[in-house]
Amino acid sequence: MSNSFLQNNFAERIGGNMFGKDTKIYKFEKIKRAKKAALEANPGAEIIDMGVGEPDDMAFPEVIETLKIEAEKWENRTYTDNGIDEFKIVAAKYMKELYNVEIDPTLEICHSIGSKPALALLPSAFINPGDITIMTIPGYPIMGTWTKYFNGKVVNLPLLAENNFLPDLDSLTEDQKEKAKLLYLNYPNNPTGTSATKEFFEKAVKFAKENNILIVSDAAYAPLNFTGKPLSILSIDGAKDVAVELHSMSKGFNMTGWRISWVCGNKLAVKAFANVKDNFDSGQFAAIQKAAAAGLKKQKTITPAICEKYERRLKFMTETLQKIGFPASMPQGSFYLYVQIPKRAGDVEFDSAESFSQWLIKEKLISSVPWDDAGNFVRFSATFVARGGIEEEKRVLQEFSDRLKGTNFIF
Repeated sequence: MSNSFLQNNFAERIGGNMFGKDTKIYKFEKIKRAKKAALEANPGAEIIDMGVGEPDDMAFPEVIETLKIEAEKWENRTYTDNGIDEFKIVAAKYMKELYNVEIDPTLEICHSIGSKPALALLPSAFINPGDITIMTIPGYPIMGTWTKYFNGKVVNLPLLAENNFLPDLDSLTEDQKEKAKLLYLNYPNNPTGTSATKEFFEKAVKFAKENNILIVSDAAYAPLNFTGKPLSILSIDGAKDVAVELHSMSKGFNMTGWRISWVCGNKLAVKAFANVKDNFDSGQFAAIQKAAAAGLKKQKTITPAICEKYERRLKFMTETLQKIGFPASMPQGSFYLYVQIPKRAGDVEFDSAESFSQWLIKEKLISSVPWDDAGNFVRFSATFVARGGIEEEKRVLQEFSDRLKGTNFIF
């Protein structure tokens, strides 16, 4: 049916009667298309994919083995609703062991089917029409998207090099602070690779208390910290009064596709999250929660091995880019390298990060992610596939270096 009645029935939040007619192409769809075009133009060539944002390895053997065992148990077949006790207890012990944060597994923690749904659900517990969510750009937009769905507003704070890629909370107006309900923070940060300092978290907690705002700290990359012990905002005095934190098995445990994370912190906010979640899903499969618990119990061996790998790769990538003139700095955490683009490469000029990223994939067969939200930067990810171990990793990194050498980059 060419003119379905549905065209006029779509909600305004997704475009109303113009839904499906927008010709704008999503950033990551452009990257996907560019990779396909590059392969078609260079049959048999190797794409160095530094655009992907998920670990390149499988979950560790003990995690997979636990899943196999638990999946066969009759008692694990049922709905888990807001999570099994075993997972919550182990997650609480993990928070104490790694971050020195005391969490009551009964009242201060609730599992989620990945961090993304948690970010989507939290606005439904707090945002009324006209309320504000404070976000950071560049960044992960999910909580802002859902804020807008509820007729709330988003105030974006740019992450700039001159501020060490930390948001300037002092730049908010009195009206914005008055209407704000939620403040989204993400450290170590995607895409900048910056880790928050204790001093910044202290300032954020003070700001939240003064303005009656709940901090939503997205700590998905928290275990991947290269500058010292991983830091949780909940370790700051008084943080539980104004903050919840999202932790994930995706980045620090190679469990991206398993979709298991948790929300912890302020017990009233956790209760509100559990309430809306209870009306959204029926819980993650118990066997996956038990496998995740097995991983958490092994965090002293699993996460450091993953962290060491990405730190090793990122150091080589940073040094490579520095040698050819890029103003690259070793990230403090995550597995991303965020670099300002050159003005030109030879006779080719770049007016945006997107144009540079497209040039990289077409001319050098290197995939990256462009960010033009707060300056012109590209994000290189250390999660490229190297299935042959360290020797294959070295080969890919050397190929990355060789493809960029010899080009006259002007900054």
